Amino acid sequence: MSVTTTKKILNLISFSGMAVSIILTVYFFQLGVFKDMNALQSLVGQSTLTGPILFIFIQILQVIVPIIPGGISLAAGVLLFGPVEGFIYNYIGICVGSIIIFLLSRQYGKPLVLRLVSEKTYDKYAGWLDNQSRFDKLFALAIFLPVAPDDALCLMAGLTNISVKKYIWIILLAKPASILLYSMGLVYGSSFLTQLF
Repeated sequence: MSVTTTKKILNLISFSGMAVSIILTVYFFQLGVFKDMNALQSLVGQSTLTGPILFIFIQILQVIVPIIPGGISLAAGVLLFGPVEGFIYNYIGICVGSIIIFLLSRQYGKPLVLRLVSEKTYDKYAGWLDNQSRFDKLFALAIFLPVAPDDALCLMAGLTNISVKKYIWIILLAKPASILLYSMGLVYGSSFLTQLF
């Protein structure tokens, strides 16, 4: 099989995967899964096997198609499955989604990034792309802290020369802290604030 044929097949697989992701996201969005905890709970169900798998898939989708507020699904994971299992499912889904969007960005470049990231966000972080060593450090720090637009930065990372291996290690090691702080903060922070006031 020639290199050109292989590239065409990989492009077709990537495009098909993206199309399926968008279609499923729209379907889940119409079901109200991303806005209504009851809708998400009824979709995920009480199954100990298919429930977590479906939830992880939803988390992957919310990273790939950035029209869904990620905070809702992070909190939902903890509320639906408890703090430990919810964290694990959030972590798996977000890490897999982050790796997929990096690979898509690496494959399709700046045109894809500009379709998925607002021009304002792109311009804000474009300066990071000029120095690879600086980018790697800032990227790792941004992924570790729950304040930066992670999905946008993961897409922009695909435009740099960061190795796939290094990118994956940063995601796997830095994501747990931000996922834990963000999801627990959303779930327990609001109840803590309610008790205070």
